[in-house]
Amino acid sequence: MRSHLLNDTTAERYRSSVTEGIERVAAKLAATDRPFTGVTVDALAPTIDAIDLDKPLLDTAAVLDELEDVYLRDAIYFHHPRYLAHLNCPVVIPAVLGEAVLSAVNSSLDTWDQSAGGTLIERKLIDWTTDRIGLGENADGVFTSGGTQSNLQALLLAREEAKTDSLAKLRVFASEVSHFSVKKSAKLLGLGQDSVISVPVDHDKRMQTVALAHELERCRRDGLIPMAVVATAGTTDFGSIDPLPEIAELCEQFGAWMHVDAAYGCGLLASLKYRDRIEGIERADSVTVDYHKSFFQPVSSSAVLVRDASTLRHATYHAEYLNPRRMVTERIPNQVDKSLQTTRRFDALKLWMTLRVMGADGIGQLFDEVCDLAVEGWRLLAADPRYDVVVEPTLSTLVFRYIPAAVTDPAEIDRANLYARKALFASGDAVVAGTKVGGRHYLKFTLLNPETTTEDIAAVLDLIAGHAEQYLGESLDRAS
Repeated sequence: MRSHLLNDTTAERYRSSVTEGIERVAAKLAATDRPFTGVTVDALAPTIDAIDLDKPLLDTAAVLDELEDVYLRDAIYFHHPRYLAHLNCPVVIPAVLGEAVLSAVNSSLDTWDQSAGGTLIERKLIDWTTDRIGLGENADGVFTSGGTQSNLQALLLAREEAKTDSLAKLRVFASEVSHFSVKKSAKLLGLGQDSVISVPVDHDKRMQTVALAHELERCRRDGLIPMAVVATAGTTDFGSIDPLPEIAELCEQFGAWMHVDAAYGCGLLASLKYRDRIEGIERADSVTVDYHKSFFQPVSSSAVLVRDASTLRHATYHAEYLNPRRMVTERIPNQVDKSLQTTRRFDALKLWMTLRVMGADGIGQLFDEVCDLAVEGWRLLAADPRYDVVVEPTLSTLVFRYIPAAVTDPAEIDRANLYARKALFASGDAVVAGTKVGGRHYLKFTLLNPETTTEDIAAVLDLIAGHAEQYLGESLDRAS
């Protein structure tokens, strides 16, 4: 079995095995003509359940053949232009190359003696990002597994900077359309059930700063502590960006930590056209970025950035076997001193490879393309009497609802939209997401693929309408 270990004696086997796997995937990508096969859980589960993991196939080609049946054939392919559902981007080739390198070398980015150059590369990328944001010379940060972890760490720092033992008095303010991880983080941090105050949004789904000011004043009046305000730069459902400069002013006035969740909107940091849409982000105390959303990186690649590097001490613990305190005085850079994780992949390498091959402008151009596409999609929806579209896009998300001409019952329209989404997914012709707006069911396009065209959007809208009309026709037949 030692022949399977990757080392100097098995380098050629490694080359041939990986090449064989890459060729299979490349062939699959080239032949994929729709984002999904439409396979159901009931159809696929027995195939996987029947595999006896205690009986290995002992042959790479045989395993790859099996993988075709249990994964590759029915995977959901984000690179397809009619995958329009969640915040999943197609990935750029330099980042995939970086993934191959980091997996083989397998550096762990917790300590210098496990990563060396990897540590310095990650730090360089953190500095690059904080400079793009404008956080100042004392800024720092660390790569994380994703936006949820980044938000958790940011709120941990905010809790500690609030300097109180009375956790029940701490309050976090976020818009009513902010990411669920804000409330999840509050729970994990031991704050009370009522610690997260939901702030109303305006017609464009942006936090109402008048309402925020009112809630902050009420917090102060009630003897509570405004721990943090979470401003969102790219909400999951709408791509909306909260008014960052006004929120920064209120945070300064009330002494609250300002966190900007830019997991989605961070692509604007590289934008050639729309960078001004996140004006005010430079005033944040902490920022979440997800490179695996709008920098076209493979999952996972995220970071939490802070204005004041010293605040990262709240995540620092020392272990004699790993990062003893003496290493600080010896100026040995251990990234575990900043991270909630210990063992951690060298995910920064993917972004490094991307920047070195494509440059920031290359990333920004791709993100600008999907933002432009969303505007064209909005125009299609606004001009189509079959649909109601919620807001004009700020980033690349469109939320809309099929409205049949002959049906007025909102509940029946809900069911038609739900059916259309499910039927479309089952067909495999396209994948769209769904959400609720005002208690009603809506559909959602998250446009992160520059290869998607307005013709794709128009075709998917026709498919949705067709499925919805089929449902309503069958519904009328059942009722008659």
